[in-house]
Amino acid sequence: MNNYLLFTPGPVNVANSVRLAVAKEDICHREVEFDQLLQSIETKLLKIFELKQADYRAVVITGSGTAANESMLSSVVGDKNILIITNGEFGERLVDISTIHNKNTYRLDFPWGEVFDMDKISDYLKCNNIDVIAMVHHETSSGMLNPIEKIGALAKKHNALFIVDGVSSAGAERIDMEKCHIDFFSSSSSKAIGSYSGLSFILGKVQEFEKLKELPVKTMYLNLYKFYYFIKTLSQTPNTPAVHLFFALEQALINFLDEGVINRYATLKNRAKRLRQGMSNLGLKFLIAEKDMCSVLTTVHIPEHIDVGNFRQKLREKSIIIYEGKGCFKNKVFQVGNIGELSDDDIQYFLSSLSNILASFNMTEKSDIQLTSAAHVSSLVEQLSPTQLSIA
Repeated sequence: MNNYLLFTPGPVNVANSVRLAVAKEDICHREVEFDQLLQSIETKLLKIFELKQADYRAVVITGSGTAANESMLSSVVGDKNILIITNGEFGERLVDISTIHNKNTYRLDFPWGEVFDMDKISDYLKCNNIDVIAMVHHETSSGMLNPIEKIGALAKKHNALFIVDGVSSAGAERIDMEKCHIDFFSSSSSKAIGSYSGLSFILGKVQEFEKLKELPVKTMYLNLYKFYYFIKTLSQTPNTPAVHLFFALEQALINFLDEGVINRYATLKNRAKRLRQGMSNLGLKFLIAEKDMCSVLTTVHIPEHIDVGNFRQKLREKSIIIYEGKGCFKNKVFQVGNIGELSDDDIQYFLSSLSNILASFNMTEKSDIQLTSAAHVSSLVEQLSPTQLSIA
């Protein structure tokens, strides 16, 4: 079996300690051992986000980041009006989820990969009665880091609940929930947190969790109030959890805190900077300005003469996995992540491999041009008469 280097925004290569944690002893999820495990995870999550348990709680869901988002969107809106601000695939996914559960779902769309127009958002909120605002922090489809502090300020001004999809930004960017006036925030185990796929979590204000009790129940498994009630009163989850993944998540959080929150952020920023500089040195261009990028990944224009599928396959042959573009970016870009267990040597190996692969495509293009040119000359010669040839 190949050991792939996952240069993706998730899943990621995990630390050996996380891999070993999956094989810990078997425990029952209704016994004290799981109570302690869940308490440990919540305590560490709150510490990473610099939150006090008196004011905030964290619930963990067996399911991907989309499960956490659906839990929020199905549980916090009720019959109120929700506005979802989008500029990419995952913002549109929030719209799709909310539309299923909330009849009063509204959307404000911006082009994929473009910065929010704050004046347009402000004007919309002035002219419309909005009770809940939702958005994606890091829009992975483009790599855009959206302005949660600015939107949070507008939410506070208009007395609206503010919920944020932080699935691919948590663990890579400092997120101040209090300063940004965020009421609920979702994320995942498998991205910058550095664990396996399959768990997600929601951080929320205690006072807002308590209000959920009065709202209509729209889903059984993903009922957010039930998750809150179970962790608050029983240190449990309402449904059978993937216990082995909880062990892995706890270990990933231990690793995170041992490294130091500030140090982890700096590590990811430095990796991203090194990758971007290396790719820029190879003549590659980025989809968005570096100042608008998250520390998780870089979205890169694919040269016109290169097929993305062939390009990814050549990297795969070197045990390197990257993403390709989706939606309007399909066949136009590729994406390089820099989270998970990637060493300096891995970064250098990627850049060297990328250089060689790009050179091979350029050589192929040059050969094709030469062959086309020779064929064209030969065709012209065939069209000349014997007299013209003898004169020539």
